[in-house]
Amino acid sequence: MTVQEQIAVPPPKSSIPDDREMLRAAVELTRDINTARPGIYWPDMLLSAALGYAGLAGAILLSGWMAWAAGFVAIFALYRALLFIHELTHIHKTALPGFRLVWHAIVGVPMMMPSFMYEGVHTLHHARTRYGTADDPEYLPLALMKPWSLPVFILIAVLLPVGLLIRSAVLVPLGVVIRPLRKLVWERASSLSINPDFRRRPPEGEFARMVFWQELGASVWSIALLASTQVFGWRPLLIALVVISATAVLNQVRTLVAHLWENDGEAMTVTAQYLDSVNVPPPGIWAELWAPVGLRYHALHHLLPSTPYHAYPEAHRRLSKQLGVESTYRGANYPGLFPLVARIARSTMVSR
Repeated sequence: MTVQEQIAVPPPKSSIPDDREMLRAAVELTRDINTARPGIYWPDMLLSAALGYAGLAGAILLSGWMAWAAGFVAIFALYRALLFIHELTHIHKTALPGFRLVWHAIVGVPMMMPSFMYEGVHTLHHARTRYGTADDPEYLPLALMKPWSLPVFILIAVLLPVGLLIRSAVLVPLGVVIRPLRKLVWERASSLSINPDFRRRPPEGEFARMVFWQELGASVWSIALLASTQVFGWRPLLIALVVISATAVLNQVRTLVAHLWENDGEAMTVTAQYLDSVNVPPPGIWAELWAPVGLRYHALHHLLPSTPYHAYPEAHRRLSKQLGVESTYRGANYPGLFPLVARIARSTMVSR
């Protein structure tokens, strides 16, 4: 029996109707936990950043196994700190006074990924009529593509920090005087999107002003990083770029299993979008490392996109109890990372 015969091609996700009971329960059972709690956000972000930079300093200053150990700490801690960019996209701007500014100062700008690269883009991914279509900047039908597409998808992330450095230190300043270049950089290289056909619209109003200051900060910082090599040499910068590259790869792996990527391009119901997304709930503990800040509940996030990350464990518990083991809700729950990677890899081997 061939691989193609062994693996059944799933029905189109676009054919799945909405489960009204699940959608109603998701809203009604979580009304009292939808407030972002500063006492959780601030310590989590600040401690993650502090631990990450301490690890980075150790990776630069130490040697041998201690440098490697410090580097691994830096990767996972900075990864967690960076993923608060996802929260900034969804929480109301007045919910956590000062949080956005401090996050940019200690995480977004130093890692050359200010929030404008996600804000105004990620919300399109959540749009009812865009998810899973050609107009979704964060969707590719990876499960329907060729097997080689998966390693290419991961390897692209390796080059991300070099691309970010060139973008902020060279292309953005040049774009100030070369308007066609500025337009090209904004359309093609100003968003953390995975759809190669996505073209970003020009920023407007208050968002444009926010972009200006974030771009300025990232450019000044990137130029300063390159200038620092004349004093400290290239080793510190190269180690920092390797750490950022590792966080990018880690995030790309998480992205690979955040969805099943089985939609054929048609518009989908909210329930279909949920079932094309992934929860990796407890008892597994490793998901908190590779999918932190609530992203282990990515399918639930598509039901409740404005819910703060710290509320998802309780929301999941309530919905699981209310809806039961045979419900649609259970259909998006998976045991871990490797079974999900294997599922998508097998799907790419099916002839279509």
